[in-house]
Amino acid sequence: MTVMRPRFSDEEFDTVVQQALARIPEEIRQHLDNILITVQRQPSPEMLAEAGVPPGANLFGLYWGVPLNERSVLDPPLHPDTIFLFQDALEEFCATRKQLTEEIEITLVHEIAHLLGFTDAQLEALGYG
Repeated sequence: MTVMRPRFSDEEFDTVVQQALARIPEEIRQHLDNILITVQRQPSPEMLAEAGVPPGANLFGLYWGVPLNERSVLDPPLHPDTIFLFQDALEEFCATRKQLTEEIEITLVHEIAHLLGFTDAQLEALGYG
């Protein structure tokens, strides 16, 4: 039996992202002051390679930038740090709007943790892998 997954327009998906952001505690959300959050349908091959994800595997989000613990005050940022959310993978995984909102929240927290310098292994040890 095929499960019908919800599909959203760009505007509807952006609304769900805003709802997910609002669910994140302020002490975590405060780190997003100078971070761009953007939605793409799918990651580029370069993004998949950077994340170590094989082509065809699902990737819900990606932090693209220099983690705070690796920055130097002497090095000006060349590009704004960005958290990418990948709409197609998220929609394919989630059966309901509620589940989509929750998964976007989890993905955003995961990517914010990368901004703060957490590795995937550290996140997995904390139960966020």
